[in-house]
Amino acid sequence: MRTSLVLWALMLAMLPACAARSADDFQPAQLREFARGEVSIERQGGRDTFRVWLARTPAEQQQGLMWIRQLPRDQGMLFLLDPPRPMDMWMKNTYISLDMVFFNADGRITRIHARAQPQSENIISSGGEVAGVLELLAGEAARRGIRVGDRISLPRLRTP
Repeated sequence: MRTSLVLWALMLAMLPACAARSADDFQPAQLREFARGEVSIERQGGRDTFRVWLARTPAEQQQGLMWIRQLPRDQGMLFLLDPPRPMDMWMKNTYISLDMVFFNADGRITRIHARAQPQSENIISSGGEVAGVLELLAGEAARRGIRVGDRISLPRLRTP
């Protein structure tokens, strides 16, 4: 009995340290090799900044957020296309629902696909030529008031 109480006391003592972990500490093993950066979205009434992983290589773009089981509200993944072209995405092996924010070469948001269904192999199209897509936790675009026509500023990149 005494051993159980000691274990519970140790676990309770560790809770503040666990709770103090910030979203900045969130780094799934699957994404450790991805470059990091920040993306800002200028919208009516404000600006939102997200820490992003940048899917640079074909292998990183194919992986995306596959296998990730959680995503902080202020983080996401950025896919860039050079040159701009139509883009198709899917949610195969992606366990969390995402908002996909497509944007053109000027950084203007051209389409938002909200709440993409986890693990679906349905194709999600950009609806035209785009320079990239920003993937966010499902519901973030609506919660923050991000709309078609808002502007994305591309990241200042950092290596892992």
